[in-house]
Amino acid sequence: MTLNDAVARRHTVKAFEQGKSLPQDEIETLLNVLRNSPSSVNSQPWHFVVASTEAGREQIAASTDGAFAYNSPKVRNASHVIALCMRTDLDEAHLQNVLDQEDADGRYAKPESKANNDMVRRSYVDMHRYESRDVPQWMEKQVYLALGGLLLGAAMLGIDATPMEGFDQRALDQALGLREKGFTSVVLVSLGYRSDADFNAALPKSRLPRDEIFTFI
Repeated sequence: MTLNDAVARRHTVKAFEQGKSLPQDEIETLLNVLRNSPSSVNSQPWHFVVASTEAGREQIAASTDGAFAYNSPKVRNASHVIALCMRTDLDEAHLQNVLDQEDADGRYAKPESKANNDMVRRSYVDMHRYESRDVPQWMEKQVYLALGGLLLGAAMLGIDATPMEGFDQRALDQALGLREKGFTSVVLVSLGYRSDADFNAALPKSRLPRDEIFTFI
């Protein structure tokens, strides 16, 4: 499948075929996509909760009950559901952990290179903490970068997907114990095989014309 084919084919699935599971090797590929997602100054301010069992999906689905009941079947009937989460803060422990991992992975030939990269990353964190005062929004942007890669990766593999913001974040955070671990949920993605009830599959894509969204200079 070409990239053009994948972006033309993909759509937000409205109904999944219950009981049909994705191959584990395809899931591993998508997890690799998430792990290797780009982030500003390699801050990696995320955590991903993967539900592959009925019990796991049920934990996540509970956050869609009530006001977001329209999303409940998309969680319960999917093969896998991933909760993309962000850190509640870029604290010292996380910044040091990222730096140590970069060092262990061989990114620094010289000690001064490591010190300089650490300084630059911290300067960005400080800029967002003190001048822009938007650290949560900045971290959330990085999670959405990961979301984009995940959706494109799924499309390239021919996997049907549904991104969802319609869920009770507080309820999900409590169900998964996220806040005690320093995280909070941002967006859900259900993965699986669309069912015949997926009305969106038969609808044509609708995007604004090319000449309205591009300016060439």
